Amino acid sequence: MSLKYFKVEDFNCQETGENKMCPDFLQKLDALREVCGFPFIITSGYRSPNHSIEAKKSKPGTHSQGIAADIKVVGGAQRMAIIRNASIMGFNGIGVAKGFVHVDTRETTPVAWKY
Repeated sequence: MSLKYFKVEDFNCQETGENKMCPDFLQKLDALREVCGFPFIITSGYRSPNHSIEAKKSKPGTHSQGIAADIKVVGGAQRMAIIRNASIMGFNGIGVAKGFVHVDTRETTPVAWKY
């Protein structure tokens, strides 16, 4: 798989080193990065179902399905650019925190939340 802005290793699970990222998601994220026009630092990509955050959940989330990433943001302009463009490009899950924006391609009704 050829990505312009990322290496697949950027998405390795921080606790197990595993990586089962969906290639379609990575291509879509690469396109989002292109449209936003500024570097993305991925703070969380794939998470093994055994990752401490996922293990606490009743059902592992979108990170463990390989269809989610958390992108570090610095300031409101970056946050807004990611939110606006991700929404237009069909990312159906968008979570907003002070220091990052979560994007995913869940198949359910589109949702947005704050941390």
